[in-house]
Amino acid sequence: MALCFAFASDLAAAEFTFAVFGDTPYSREEEARFPDLIAEMNREPLAFVAHVGDFKAAWMRCDDELYLLRRAWFELSHPPFVFVPGDNEWTDCWRFSAGRYDPLERLRKLREIFHRGEESLGQRRIRLARQSAEYPEHARWRHGEVQFVTLNVPGGANNARRMPEEFRDRNAAAIQWLGEAFRLAREDGSGAVVVLMQANPWASPTSHYFGYRELLAALARETREYRGEVLLVHGDTHRHRVDRPLRDPAGSAPLANFTRVEVFGYPTMNWVRIRVGEEAGRVRFEVTPGN
Repeated sequence: MALCFAFASDLAAAEFTFAVFGDTPYSREEEARFPDLIAEMNREPLAFVAHVGDFKAAWMRCDDELYLLRRAWFELSHPPFVFVPGDNEWTDCWRFSAGRYDPLERLRKLREIFHRGEESLGQRRIRLARQSAEYPEHARWRHGEVQFVTLNVPGGANNARRMPEEFRDRNAAAIQWLGEAFRLAREDGSGAVVVLMQANPWASPTSHYFGYRELLAALARETREYRGEVLLVHGDTHRHRVDRPLRDPAGSAPLANFTRVEVFGYPTMNWVRIRVGEEAGRVRFEVTPGN
């Protein structure tokens, strides 16, 4: 059943469609099915595909061989493919079952394998703007009337508890990159901004969104000041949903031009199709399960 927040008649002339997924593959069964999942997306006319993090279970080892295997699978994608790091790939690699790796060394390896150069992954590629050599996983591109931006914001409190200095620097860079994307969207007249990251920043309300407060405040401020639509796509808590949890910083009402999409996650192996269209001069999104 489609989860929509635009009228189907207006979406008949959708400008393009892209796919998002994450929190998979976690098990040997999912690994066996993963190439078929990529093949399924290859059969659709997609502008690009994005994996929003956690390409392995936390207990699985963070070995180079696994990272290279995941890259090889991502390269099977016919459309351009963009990967956003999740906590299972780096911040959780200190765990004994994951190989007791240094998380910062693993993040450097992820950048080397998945985020080098000025192009996406995939058999058809797109050019990406990267924030810096220090944070190449923070990428940006424009498709149609939409600005897309990726942020390295992992689950598990954004690494704020275990490595507060690393969190401080990366979080500041992410907020700066987010602001730059909105500035460009305003300047070039983009009708929407789509933010892709791994963490569900509303996952721990009892701790007042520890590790995500500043980012959420920046996102709310930018959204409130932006005339277009804002879509946040994330994973982390393995519950596919479409809703409006971001509140106006000047009050308590949800921001009407903001929508959150969470992808599926283990044990449900599926992807999400997002069709971009126009209604009454505004960009609108239609969200449906991939299969």
